Amino acid sequence: MNWDWNAVRDFMPHFWDGLLVTLKALALGSLVSFALGLVWALLMRTPTRWVRWPVGAVTEFVRNTPLLVQLFFLFYVLPEWGLAFSALTTGVLAIGLHYSTYTMQVYGAGIDAVPAGQWEAATALSLPRHRTWSVVILPQAVRRVVPALGNYVIAMLKDTPLLMTITVLDMLGRARLFSQQEFRFTEPLTVIGVAFVLVSYLASVLLRTLERRLVR
Repeated sequence: MNWDWNAVRDFMPHFWDGLLVTLKALALGSLVSFALGLVWALLMRTPTRWVRWPVGAVTEFVRNTPLLVQLFFLFYVLPEWGLAFSALTTGVLAIGLHYSTYTMQVYGAGIDAVPAGQWEAATALSLPRHRTWSVVILPQAVRRVVPALGNYVIAMLKDTPLLMTITVLDMLGRARLFSQQEFRFTEPLTVIGVAFVLVSYLASVLLRTLERRLVR
């Protein structure tokens, strides 16, 4: 294999720029998916079916639509309706919205796993509904679902290369641009492949550490 370390050296400044964009998209997309997923989960537990049905229909549609299609819709169609965002913002919103439909199910499982006695104790203490959720139920539910949420963080990381299709210069976008300019494909693609493995591993280590702290 014709490996050129000079090509690696030349690519590294572009790599660091792409890595920063990838991590930014991952962090912001994760925050959106976690927050919006919790909102969906709580709305699905409202007693009013006129709230549950639309939320269920929207989340089911988003979950069963490819993320790439959603990216194209948000980036190319919404501007025709007067809603235009930057490429990175569009990517963050698309990833966050798409994965919120999965984190919604994770939160739901965590809420269902809270023992019934906790609900009964809150009722016996005459706690208001919002206090029951914020102080009793959600802290216990979130503690149970951290490992599953961590798996979706890694899944989101693996999907960030899709942002290249809407002109976001993440790691893959930088590698592709460098390869086309320098006619060197092996080195930049290998570098970002190793980077994805390392970032995924570090994320899994951090999540396991957080899980142990929550258990204690």
